[in-house]
Amino acid sequence: MSTPHWDLLLTHATLATLDGDAPFGLIENGALACADGRIAWVGSMAQLPEGAAATSEEDLGGALVTPGLVDCHTHLVFAGDRAREFDLRLNGASYAQIAKAGGGILSSVAAVRATDEDALFEQSLPRAQALLADGATTLEIKSGYGLDLESERKMLRVARRIGTALGIGVRTSFLGLHALPPDYRDAADAYVDAAIDWLPILHAEGLVDAVDAFCEGIGFTPTQTRRMFMAARALDLPVKLHADQLSDLGGAALAAEFDGLSADHIEYSSDDSVLAMARHGTVAVLLPGAFHVLRETKLPPLALLREHGVPMAVATDCNPGTSPLLSVRQAMQLACTHFKLTPEEALRGTTVHAAKALGLADRGILRSGLNADLAVWNLGHPAELCYWLGGHFLQAAYAGGVRVA
Repeated sequence: MSTPHWDLLLTHATLATLDGDAPFGLIENGALACADGRIAWVGSMAQLPEGAAATSEEDLGGALVTPGLVDCHTHLVFAGDRAREFDLRLNGASYAQIAKAGGGILSSVAAVRATDEDALFEQSLPRAQALLADGATTLEIKSGYGLDLESERKMLRVARRIGTALGIGVRTSFLGLHALPPDYRDAADAYVDAAIDWLPILHAEGLVDAVDAFCEGIGFTPTQTRRMFMAARALDLPVKLHADQLSDLGGAALAAEFDGLSADHIEYSSDDSVLAMARHGTVAVLLPGAFHVLRETKLPPLALLREHGVPMAVATDCNPGTSPLLSVRQAMQLACTHFKLTPEEALRGTTVHAAKALGLADRGILRSGLNADLAVWNLGHPAELCYWLGGHFLQAAYAGGVRVA
């Protein structure tokens, strides 16, 4: 049997593989090897093949290695900010009141429409860099602040550019049904028609990986959302949904009906919706950043999600209005604090379950054959990822075996 020679070998590591039955899939004093962009070997130092070598070897001295984190719900491509709205909310204005007064999403729409692609890229890139600097090697990025064909295209092009610039995975979601733009005031169905018409154009340009919508009283009705999902199905595109954040319109069940990748927010989701998600394998994406910033009190149906085995992902919901959050690790901490997730649930929620929420089966676990997306932390135990408030603990990040941070 030939002696293996790998591209990268990390030794004397604490491996949180998330594989197997042990808590965190933990391997103390472990080693991990990468070759051709994939994980080639994982195990204990005692099991390391004799004579094994690599082009690059590093003794981690006990440092923690996890899968690269996956932020499966972001709106990080935007222009300007909405700090003034933060102030308004703290002075008593509600999210719905701000939106109805022309603020909220529509203020970001105006800013994006007024910003050219290069400037939008320059404003958005630092947000992605911040997420990467805290361990995120895969990002989902939505459109939805353009609300016309050219501006939605611009946002999705910027998302693709971010992935190329940083060397990380980026999945795009077309969120044409995010809000009703001013030019379609009192003509919601006509706007839905227009957004449906844009979808095949953007898809043909390679800009759309999934289709999303905001199904809510201040967003779009279940009937309008269903029409968009039918258009996605015709193009064989998966769907996901901003569902049941402010009220129960049956959004999570609607997403499940279309075998949706995920239903996101879900604070008001009913028992029937949770059962539908369980039947269809739809991931529940918890967004504690928005819950925190909006000072919500209605918790998602966490006990029912656990009871029926619905995978729970955790994401930043990075956006200018309700979750200006630039750390997946901080989202994990908030999920533990507000939603009482365990540190292991939070880590699984930002790795294997978050990858599933993007339809990705090639990452999220430290297992031979999967993508070599790794995060190396100056920490001794995976629970510390959720324990610390703030701080800088990332030692290195790899995407496809290439060091990116």
